[in-house]
Amino acid sequence: MSVTLDGQALFDEANVQIRPGSPARASVERRVCGLDGMLSIDLGRQARTIRQRGTLRAASRTALRARVEAITHFIDGGTHTLVTADGRPYGDLRMDAFNELGESTSGPGVVIEYEIVYTQLEA
Repeated sequence: MSVTLDGQALFDEANVQIRPGSPARASVERRVCGLDGMLSIDLGRQARTIRQRGTLRAASRTALRARVEAITHFIDGGTHTLVTADGRPYGDLRMDAFNELGESTSGPGVVIEYEIVYTQLEA
């Protein structure tokens, strides 16, 4: 099984690493007259960051740019579902950034290392 985004196999299977951040809670603390101590209001679970790193391969720079454009199309403000190679789904993801970390030639083609930053809106 491969890593998919909204059911599309956009990524190479080798070397894909997905690192979910820790869910967090938010709260507001206020001092109130006549109250000894603080008033703390729990605002519930907040969004968390998920990072995906890997490599993309293509036969030419033109084909590689087409792959990158297909992925960056998901930087649209909408929510998406990422499913890992072992079948674990991450839903309600907003793709915030696609960062190219380096490009090289390898054998018959071109390779780039990348990092994608997602925000999981409901952890």
